[in-house]
Amino acid sequence: MQTRRIAHFEVSAIGLGCMNLSHAYGVPPSAEQAERVLLAALDAGVTLFDTAALYGFGANEELVGRVLAPHRSRFTLASKGGLGGVRGEDGVLRRVIDGRPDSLRKSCEDSLRRLKTEVIDLYYLHRWDKQVPIEDSVGAMADLVRAGKVQAIGLSEVSAATLRQAHAVHPIAAVQTEYSLWTRNPEIAVLDACREIGAAFVAFSPLARAFLTGTLQDVGALDAKDIRRPMPRFAPDNYAANLQLLPPFVALAGEVGCTPAQLALAWLLHKAPHIVPIPGTTQLDHLHEDLGAADVALTPAQMARLETLIGQHNVVGPRYAPQATGEVDTENFAA
Repeated sequence: MQTRRIAHFEVSAIGLGCMNLSHAYGVPPSAEQAERVLLAALDAGVTLFDTAALYGFGANEELVGRVLAPHRSRFTLASKGGLGGVRGEDGVLRRVIDGRPDSLRKSCEDSLRRLKTEVIDLYYLHRWDKQVPIEDSVGAMADLVRAGKVQAIGLSEVSAATLRQAHAVHPIAAVQTEYSLWTRNPEIAVLDACREIGAAFVAFSPLARAFLTGTLQDVGALDAKDIRRPMPRFAPDNYAANLQLLPPFVALAGEVGCTPAQLALAWLLHKAPHIVPIPGTTQLDHLHEDLGAADVALTPAQMARLETLIGQHNVVGPRYAPQATGEVDTENFAA
């Protein structure tokens, strides 16, 4: 496996996003299947595993800790705080953004316990809590570094301006944001800002939540609790229009000699050396398919064709509904 750098860590060029082993896309896999995926990724050379307190309201961190703690020296562990589940008076857990220093310290302690580790290699602020100055949240995370509980700090879904404010308080090692052919927001300013300060850019949902695999044709069949259901791009009419973009993309994958998923990941790897995509999967065959993208070579002409085929100029619908859009601090446009 090729490698890329995040802070002082040398990580696999393609990491594993662990979220959907516990959360988000309908019914998660069995514990046994989730364990098989994690261990297969480790054996295949994946050395960056990404989780968060939010995923399954702690269940994903518990899974990663149970399965991978015995192999802790073999990989870089990333998790996130500042967004998690809080139980209300009715006993129901609800997602809450909370970037207060005391809350971040507690969140980190809870994550360390669930992950069965003494230190988290890369700890992200999952969402900037706009009620708390970014300097205060990052200052608390810097305290975690000084205490030896965290090695490096990251931010998720922030603008270039917020990134620079945070970096002035403590070095930011990575920014994690959605990035794929159909979500190009980071190209406005964040990608360049990361390069300027020496931060990695970790791309989540690099396969456009299965759109770019070509395997999701009927959004009506999605589980009732699937997080894609309220996303405007997955509304039936919008998605039908977006599906019309796929045939030439699939054809180009055939010309290159790879699958559509591999083509989407290879595009990201070719965009810049500081980009690390973290696709997620519940299937072993998809895992190995994704990792094969590291061996796909693209010419400048093919890169240019890809960006003409799918991008902000022709994708229909914003990536988030209005409420979720209000929670992120990224430069926004439709695609």
